[in-house]
Amino acid sequence: MRPSHILVLDSDASRRDGVLNALRSVGHLPVLAGGAVEAAQALGVPGLDVAMVALSTPGLDQSLLREALAPNHPVEPEPLDDVERRHIARTLAYTRGNKRRAAHLLGIARSTLLAKVRKYGLDPGPDTE
Repeated sequence: MRPSHILVLDSDASRRDGVLNALRSVGHLPVLAGGAVEAAQALGVPGLDVAMVALSTPGLDQSLLREALAPNHPVEPEPLDDVERRHIARTLAYTRGNKRRAAHLLGIARSTLLAKVRKYGLDPGPDTE
């Protein structure tokens, strides 16, 4: 299973902490938003996979939330190199630097991965395999 970056916004601290702990325990990467404004900003960050929002959160503008989740206008695309760099970095983090495993998960040759690591200036770190 690939870890997901999940935005969590809930004003109920015990429920929020329970959700955070549950997500972490199965390998996900929850992102905590302290309030409605922070959540709206986090929704605009590339790489967020899922948003978990309590609609009863004080100050939450549901129309702005709806627009952030399903904009009426086209979203400006990112350059492919930016997307590829981020994906490779996440895969290397997931494999804890194991480049052979990362290359396998990415569906590319290890030599191709090494070239892309150099191209994007990703910290090569010790090659664990």
